[in-house]
Amino acid sequence: MTATGTPRTIQDRALRPTTKVLPEHIRLNNRTLVLQTLYRTGLQSRADLARETGLTRVTVSDLISELMGENLVIELGQRQEPRPGKPATLLDINRAAFQIVSLDLSGHTRLRGAVLSLDGAVLSSSDLELSGARGEAAYDTVAELLKRVIAGATAPILGVGIGSPGIVDRAGVVRNAPNLGWRDQPLQARLQEATGLPVRVVNDANAAVLAEHSFGGADHDLLLVKVGHGVGAGLLVGGRAIFGERFAAGEIGHVVVGTDDGPLCACGKFGCLEAWLSVPRLTSAIQEATVSARTPAEAGLAVDRVLTEAGRRLGIILAPVVGALNLLDIVLSGPPELLDGTLSAATVETLLARTMATETGDLTLRMTEQGEDIVLRGAAVMVLSAQLGVS
Repeated sequence: MTATGTPRTIQDRALRPTTKVLPEHIRLNNRTLVLQTLYRTGLQSRADLARETGLTRVTVSDLISELMGENLVIELGQRQEPRPGKPATLLDINRAAFQIVSLDLSGHTRLRGAVLSLDGAVLSSSDLELSGARGEAAYDTVAELLKRVIAGATAPILGVGIGSPGIVDRAGVVRNAPNLGWRDQPLQARLQEATGLPVRVVNDANAAVLAEHSFGGADHDLLLVKVGHGVGAGLLVGGRAIFGERFAAGEIGHVVVGTDDGPLCACGKFGCLEAWLSVPRLTSAIQEATVSARTPAEAGLAVDRVLTEAGRRLGIILAPVVGALNLLDIVLSGPPELLDGTLSAATVETLLARTMATETGDLTLRMTEQGEDIVLRGAAVMVLSAQLGVS
């Protein structure tokens, strides 16, 4: 991902520069560097920033004056601890000056929206029942939810971030989202025109992995599996989110697991991961297992079998990815009552059995600590990156 939050293109991969680096590009890079340093550390003097960024004090002072004029940076008084010379004036991002609006469209039955601070804290939230809406009706529901959330903002809105299921290209067009009945839906452009605000639309699993990186403390390569109405994955390698040539990286839900057919999937194939692991399918399988059991103990064993098999199928899918990229950190996002425990244990056991123990012996699989807000927070990261160049 570039400093503005857009996916890298083929032109970005040139081994040598093909165009002249213009002064305005250098200034933008320096501005981003100062904002990123303040966003991550806060409470820095101008001299501190010069040391941290390697920029000259003159350049830093010039940039700070510009950023203060835009109300993006504020002075917070003088440093209190005793030091030689005149006490330095401390600076920080003006964290109360703007708010971010985020929507999570990945829910099975309802869509969620929230107003967030620049630090990713949810300040207010609301939701709307999806009620089976598809196509244009689903778009109308999204537009109504966005209108309500915007009305709840109490400061100028920096931008709107949206995590959508399905394949989303870099222009924010939802190429294909079967659960919402969308194909080539120009969601970003339509909502930007409707609101007059900067809008960023990204796949929900990609949003989730960005949230785990920016707000969840993950500072290394990471694979996040999001389980909801569907199943998808977000991948972060070398500090960059991987989107793929056709924006479908991480679309593991419709990969067939094994050669034993398995349950019929909504896509028409048999044995897709989603048919084993999605929340509706898991819930339905557990209900069937419970109803057919004769005793509570038998019901417990039957439920364990359902969860173990789902975890095993997930492990089969992930093993080649873990082996190819030498990943050691996998995060699950979804209902903990389904994913945590039996299912997770079966996934790890399968992964370890199918990869080289010497390379994956330290493998960790864990639940995210961000709960159901993870997509909302990840969508906010996209806005921060696009508007300020920070994350």
